[in-house]
Amino acid sequence: MASSGNDNSRTVCVMDASGHLGSALVHLLLLRGYTVHAALQPHAHGGEFQSAEELLPCNNEKLRIFDADPFDYHSITNALKGCCGLFYCFQPPSDHSTYDEFMAEIEVRAAHNVLEACAQTDTMEKKFKLWHALSKTLAEKSAWALAMDRGINMVTINGGLLMTPDLDITNPYLKGAAEMYEDGVFVTVDLRFIANAHICVFEDVSSYGRYLCFNHVINCSHDADKLAQMLLPSSDSSPPQSWEKTRIYQQRISNRKLNNLMEFENDQLLGN
Repeated sequence: MASSGNDNSRTVCVMDASGHLGSALVHLLLLRGYTVHAALQPHAHGGEFQSAEELLPCNNEKLRIFDADPFDYHSITNALKGCCGLFYCFQPPSDHSTYDEFMAEIEVRAAHNVLEACAQTDTMEKKFKLWHALSKTLAEKSAWALAMDRGINMVTINGGLLMTPDLDITNPYLKGAAEMYEDGVFVTVDLRFIANAHICVFEDVSSYGRYLCFNHVINCSHDADKLAQMLLPSSDSSPPQSWEKTRIYQQRISNRKLNNLMEFENDQLLGN
């Protein structure tokens, strides 16, 4: 693709950049030559990372760090200024570990503010006005409705259980783990895989709609026990006995749409 000569075409925003996925996206985008606006939520400095320097330990002239409160419209527009696209993932406040009705409402409000800010940012390209990574059904439905109303071309990536070093049994995704396991839809995704998927889909002009993102399906007792042992406190060495020991559940979820796109992108890079 020929360059337009406009620096804005290679400037993107990552919000919230304080989480595992956000920081991984920042690093990969910088490696690919993008100018990155890393937007950190105010609460994040006391959450997973101690400081912005620990979060983004790179002295890169293409990196700019912003404080962006998802409930402060002006701080969002400030972070988006000059950007052609946004990678957005809601980061719950560090003092609210459970995902309940209150948190669902908070996420919907945050998504609305971000969408409105994108709609008012002139430098956003028509194809990629917003990059959303919402996984909660209520917030995503609300975001799609507002995006259609504002004429924003939104694409979503819905990831499986994100496998990070600090993953534990309190992760909200695990609330329905047993049911998802039996239904054949319990999936996980590695951090680098989902970060690469975001960028591949962002760079493909034909991308559209929703993409399911995972690279491992947990549908047999061996994998279920292995995950359970990882999630249990170290003092508890015995895995739970709730999984059926011999049954393999049929996989009932597919990420073919995403895999086809990523394979095409890889072929393009290799010149095939």
